[in-house]
Amino acid sequence: MPTKLPSRADHVGSFLRPQSVIEARQHRQADNISYADLREVEDKAIAELAEWQQKLGLKAITDGEFRRYFFHTDFLLKLAGVEERGGLKKAFKNDAGKDVQFAPPVMVVTDKIKHQQPIQLDDYKFLASKVGKGCTAKVAIPSPTMLHFRAGRDGIPADVYPDMDEFFADVANAYRAEVDSLAEAGCRYLQFDDTNLAYLCDDTHRADAAKRGLDPDATTKQYAKLISDSFASAPADMVKAMHLCRGNFRSSWAAEGGYDPVAEIMFNECDIDAFFLEYDDARSGDFSPLRFLPKGKTVVLGLVSTKLGDMESKDDIKRRIEAATKYADLDQLALSPQCGFASTVHGNDITTAQQADKIRLCVEVAEEVWGKDSAASAAA
Repeated sequence: MPTKLPSRADHVGSFLRPQSVIEARQHRQADNISYADLREVEDKAIAELAEWQQKLGLKAITDGEFRRYFFHTDFLLKLAGVEERGGLKKAFKNDAGKDVQFAPPVMVVTDKIKHQQPIQLDDYKFLASKVGKGCTAKVAIPSPTMLHFRAGRDGIPADVYPDMDEFFADVANAYRAEVDSLAEAGCRYLQFDDTNLAYLCDDTHRADAAKRGLDPDATTKQYAKLISDSFASAPADMVKAMHLCRGNFRSSWAAEGGYDPVAEIMFNECDIDAFFLEYDDARSGDFSPLRFLPKGKTVVLGLVSTKLGDMESKDDIKRRIEAATKYADLDQLALSPQCGFASTVHGNDITTAQQADKIRLCVEVAEEVWGKDSAASAAA
């Protein structure tokens, strides 16, 4: 069965912010320009980015998350009942062997979770207007699990949600409202970005979760249900995707470990068409968890690093794709960079030229492995 993806060469979503957007955001924060002025700068940059992606041969086109500071907060804070409180301090690691201290903001619940108004609708409509024939506008939003894992029960007051089942139901309902608004506008490719299932592959994070009162295995099942419930109203022709991220801040990461602890539940209990999995180095484990992938679903192998500027070789990538086929059929696989290039406004420590080279590499390898018409066959 062919994948539902627009092409065998895909990407996670975010790209390095251009200086014009960074400066305009700074001016907006200083109240030197209006929100409308900022959006005008963003519009221009996104229109150029959409053209750039299409020229490189991508069929799934995003806005690069140019309108966001973090991949998750800008979205989640627009839900009623959510506030930002400090951060969960973590030492991110990198290939240089130096820890990068970073405290990603923690979302806490202060009232009932509700979808007040469409969040990505206007952004989607603008992006879609810049996407040409044969390409698909892709929207990436933070996973609904982001409202639970980092703070746990402590971030969800018992007087607001004495019953956690009600909390999960409200979150799923809010996400379904967002899915509905995007679907009605024509969006047919939506991705949840999820760090938490990836963190549940890491022994240290599993232990930390247990200290916060979470059972790692039960939480994996609860998250699979939450993600599925959040997508429950999606039209049949919408591509439902999820990216598992081990942390992505200035070329550093926060989690390690293979997908074994979550793979069987994730692949079989998440109502997802495509799973973007990070496989850029040894910290991601081997391909054996792919044995749990059921027919009709796709794994997008993140074999090209967005954290390092050094280029991978085509031969090495092809060998790794072949190794993956020991556990999953080739027609259930696709290729992408392992993560976004800029999950936060700071971006990774690579150049825009290297970013283009990485995308071009994915497109060329995908054509050589699955055929030059892989985009057409993927969407068939």
